[in-house]
Amino acid sequence: MAKTSAVNRNAKRERMAKRDDTKRRALKAIVMDRSKAVEDRFEASLKLAELPRNGAKVRVRLRCALTGRSRGNYRKFKLCRIALRDLANNGQIPGMVKASW
Repeated sequence: MAKTSAVNRNAKRERMAKRDDTKRRALKAIVMDRSKAVEDRFEASLKLAELPRNGAKVRVRLRCALTGRSRGNYRKFKLCRIALRDLANNGQIPGMVKASW
C-alpha cells in the first residue's frame, strides 16, 4: 500500500488539472498561434506561467486504484501488475485466464 499522502497529493493534482484544463488550453492555443502578435503570445505565456504547476495534466501520475502503487500499472484496468494478477488468479476479472502453451 502506498503512502496515503502520496495518493492524496496525486488526487489533488487530478482535481487541479481538471479545473485548470480549459484555461490552459486557451492560453496554449494563443502561445502556439503564429499569426498572433508577439506581444500577445508573450503575455499569454506569462499568464500560463502564473498558473499553478500542479494544474498541469502532465504532473498527474497513474496509480493503482486498489493499492496506490505508482509503478507497473495497466491503463486499461487502472491496476498495478500485482493487484491485477491477484484478481485474475481469483477469477474476478472476466475473460482473463492464465496463459498456457
